[in-house]
Amino acid sequence: MEPCSCDTFIALPPSTVGARIIFGKNSDRPSDEVQEIVYFPGRSYGAGEELECTYIKIEQVEKTHAVVLSRPSWLWGAEMGANEFGVCIGNEAVWGKEEIDDKEALLGMDLVRLGLERADTAEGALDVIVGLLEKYGQGGNCMESQMSFTYHNSFLIADRKEAWILETAGQYWAAERVAEGIKNISNNLSITTKIDREHPLMREYARTKGWWDGKKEFNFAAVYSYFNPSRSSSSGDRFCEGYKLLRKHNGNITAETMMEILSDKPSGINMEGGFMTTGSMVSILPQDPSQPCCHFFTGTPDPSRSVFKPFIFVPQIQQFVNTASPVLGSDDPVKLNPRFQTRPDRRHELYKKHGRTLRALETSKVDTVKELLKKIKDLEKQNLDEVELLLQNGTNDSSAIALLFFKCVEEELKIYE
Repeated sequence: MEPCSCDTFIALPPSTVGARIIFGKNSDRPSDEVQEIVYFPGRSYGAGEELECTYIKIEQVEKTHAVVLSRPSWLWGAEMGANEFGVCIGNEAVWGKEEIDDKEALLGMDLVRLGLERADTAEGALDVIVGLLEKYGQGGNCMESQMSFTYHNSFLIADRKEAWILETAGQYWAAERVAEGIKNISNNLSITTKIDREHPLMREYARTKGWWDGKKEFNFAAVYSYFNPSRSSSSGDRFCEGYKLLRKHNGNITAETMMEILSDKPSGINMEGGFMTTGSMVSILPQDPSQPCCHFFTGTPDPSRSVFKPFIFVPQIQQFVNTASPVLGSDDPVKLNPRFQTRPDRRHELYKKHGRTLRALETSKVDTVKELLKKIKDLEKQNLDEVELLLQNGTNDSSAIALLFFKCVEEELKIYE
């Protein structure tokens, strides 16, 4: 099996409807891996405290922000998520000419969570990630199995005002600011000659390696990419198909549009097979600071057969139960050797009932399948309409907002009974 994974999208005015930024990401992971949705409140820490990430310990900061994450349940970091300030981050696996170090360091997924916990703007999260990259490096197996799956990382980081694409090659990196329009990233380096920030030694390193003559216009993707046809064809195709889907709806992109893009199977964006779309996220980031940001998560595989459930940050949020792994659903996870042959059952309640119901339907009548899928998407549309009213009219009932995600999960579970 040739691993390939993930697509992340951003649409900014004038590509969107209203003064909103729309963020979307599919997490494509091993088909038997459970992805959980978890919430962690902001916290304060004492001087000198350490933080245990997936593989290594790093220095903790004095204060962290509240975050909501969609993550493979065996690790500390996250595939995608958001924080209380409206910062969203998703990451992609990328490969290039720079060799991948086998040592255990920070995973790209750790860097996603660290950027969200430590920054209140998109560019601030970029600063956090590149600072940690320089200090601790990136590396480690990204699978909970004996199969080795290692890569460098790219990131799409957004807030209410702008977005940044950050692409890495070992310790070297380039970043592109996105102020308007549409962009997407996949499993290939995509930053070319528009480089707004970069590692100070990135160009000189490429020159010493013989990848760049120091005279031609510097093109990050062309210089640092190593085009392996068996690996780059799939990601390159999805990158192009994803952009086509964005361009098709350019000027009219909404959260619902982004959900449709993430659910698209003919393009390969909604992936099937040994690697499949195991979780999805869509965020509405209003440019009006008086309106709350809203983040939708599936917590189950295949967005075309899942419910995007809304989450909005308010002070009364409690840790989730039905979307958190029974083994690693806390901020102090039980560390298990990822090389063990036997893995624990990490399925959360929503994952179990969603999978059991859909498997039973595989032998059911066509009308029965259509009826269930209609119920699923009717609930999703109800959630979208409810959030739209909230954004337009506002509300003072923060206790109802605190239960928004929880209530939707309960309604979804009833569909599967």
